[in-house]
Amino acid sequence: MMLGWLLLKAKCKIGYIFGVNEKVITKRYFTKKGIRIGENCCIYSDISTPESYLVTVGNNVTISNNVQFLTHDNSIDRLTVEKCDIFGEITIGDNCFIGAHSIILPGVTLGNRVVVGAGSVVTKSFPDGVIVAGNPARQIGTASGFLDKYFDIAFGEEEYAEGIRKGIEAHREKVIRNR
Repeated sequence: MMLGWLLLKAKCKIGYIFGVNEKVITKRYFTKKGIRIGENCCIYSDISTPESYLVTVGNNVTISNNVQFLTHDNSIDRLTVEKCDIFGEITIGDNCFIGAHSIILPGVTLGNRVVVGAGSVVTKSFPDGVIVAGNPARQIGTASGFLDKYFDIAFGEEEYAEGIRKGIEAHREKVIRNR
């Protein structure tokens, strides 16, 4: 599985050189593995599983780095001889963000506009428009409350690009001064 992920990242770099959108290459990679993926998704983790056909990702979703999707759990096999596995679908709604190092467990459905905080372990489903975090993840806020709190300090696309440019220039000046 890791080799396939590395090859995907290489294809994305080469695609960039030839003007091919990374999102298109990534969607094709996961679709071939059986995952249903919507449009305009940014996926920075290998979310494929042995049962990739159990994973559905909506539109405009961002999945940060080192996120794991688990579609099965074999632990029940150690507790009884009558059962050996638990399988469950994972469904991610539209306009969701899943933070770095999060784990999504079998049977979880996230509604639309759900934000999962970094390092969370999502053991149950959550409705539309909530912010969840922790281990186990629990609701810590709402999308509207998050917007109220952070909207004024967030960057738009043009502001973001300008901020990066200014940061790079400041760094160059500092390096030149310290030579």
